[in-house]
Amino acid sequence: MTAPASTPVSPTARDLWRRVRGVLLVVLIVLFAAVATTLFTGEDEYADRRYLDPDDTTLWGTAALAELLRDEGVRVARVTTPEEAAKLATPDSLLAVPYTHLAVYNDRSAARIAALPSDLLLIGVTENLGVLAPGVKAEKAAVRVRSREPECPLPEARRAGSAYLGRWAFRAPPGATGCYPSRHGPTLVRYRHGERTITVLGDGDFMTNQHLGEDGNAALAMNLTGRHPLLIWLAEDSEDLGYDGDPPTPPRKRLVDLIPEGVRWAVVQLGVAVLLAALWQARRLGPVVAERLPVVVRAAETVEGRGRLYRARRARDRAAAALRRGCLDRVPPRLGLPHGAGPDEIISSLAARTGEDPAELRALLYGPAPADDAALVALAARLDEVEDRLRRGPQAGSPAP
Repeated sequence: MTAPASTPVSPTARDLWRRVRGVLLVVLIVLFAAVATTLFTGEDEYADRRYLDPDDTTLWGTAALAELLRDEGVRVARVTTPEEAAKLATPDSLLAVPYTHLAVYNDRSAARIAALPSDLLLIGVTENLGVLAPGVKAEKAAVRVRSREPECPLPEARRAGSAYLGRWAFRAPPGATGCYPSRHGPTLVRYRHGERTITVLGDGDFMTNQHLGEDGNAALAMNLTGRHPLLIWLAEDSEDLGYDGDPPTPPRKRLVDLIPEGVRWAVVQLGVAVLLAALWQARRLGPVVAERLPVVVRAAETVEGRGRLYRARRARDRAAAALRRGCLDRVPPRLGLPHGAGPDEIISSLAARTGEDPAELRALLYGPAPADDAALVALAARLDEVEDRLRRGPQAGSPAP
């Protein structure tokens, strides 16, 4: 028997899965660990309501900015309610209101703040913005927080230069000055409303202890909050603020905002690299390649090898069945019988053509397995003799068909 001259060699879907499943498992484990760490072990910046608090020395507080302002002679007064702010507010003071304070979510409290004579600095506020900063509207689309150039004539912004701003963009009223623009609008707006100056910021991260030392953040923060001798900072407190029912929860940062910008670019570059690698590997999955086999196995060697296996396992029954099956495959065509012919038909036709005894032929072709090796050899010789007589016809002296 001769082996095929060539055989197709190409990776199957199962082979590809075996190659990539380890890598996919590692990637899934890393992603799961990162998400679990972020969701379950990450610090909740609003857990104790200390975000943008001038007394807070953590990364999210503004204690560093408060100390710089005090060094410059600015009095920083931390208050927790609009009523406390009203006791200190004068036309020569500035009231800073971060969006994390619950007062901005209550209509009455927002109205109290809007009625104070102080200039107003709104930090990330979008709720009740029409009351606190009439004429200013926040865009619905969020803006990525990143380093931006001022691109405006406002002296405080021009002296500071680039700063870390974003999150919310605004539509400014006529006559207002917009700075640090994004594709949705400016992220800093200043304008005069009546006797007061109102400044609206899209975000206050640049004021925090974490980002104060980056870019021109410290300069911008001090320029905006140090224009008056008194800075009244409305900070959150655990006391009851007099709201009916449960107060609303301040908006939280999106998870994507907590990822450094460098990490985002690294992920993009990694994705491009993976895509290029996939395209490069996909070129190898082209048409099937035929490879010639260097080995040719002769039929006689195959038969001899199978016989040795039968002998080693003492499988005389299987060897006899193979010999008889081969003989029964070759005999019916010579007798003019179909392959589906039954034993009786084969035996009667074979006995007529060869002159053999039908009983002996039945025992030869359909009898029990040989008891020993000698009987197996005799069976093989007898089958060859019957096939040889079938080819030559009945011998002289044999009964005619």
